Amino acid sequence: MESDSPPPTPVRVIIFNQSYTLLANEEADRVEELAHMVDDLMSSIAAKAGNVDSVRVAVLACLHLADRFRTLERELTDLKQRVEAKSKQFSVLLDRVIE
Repeated sequence: MESDSPPPTPVRVIIFNQSYTLLANEEADRVEELAHMVDDLMSSIAAKAGNVDSVRVAVLACLHLADRFRTLERELTDLKQRVEAKSKQFSVLLDRVIE
């Protein structure tokens, strides 16, 4: 089967002074932007944590990103619930107007 998406392209990035070649299904710029964000986060953690090895910095960065992800999941769930409640309210109001 043929796919409409282009084949993955190699993208070279540097994260925490290590070079990585990644295969990207998206635009290379997006992958480079994400790698830059991870690099900035790891550099920030290393500066605050002092003399720690790169594995510890990577684990701390993962924990930070997992926390942000969980927070965003909760915010999204809350937003969905509020939208659903408002939608029901508008539906009731529309029903009243139509009657």
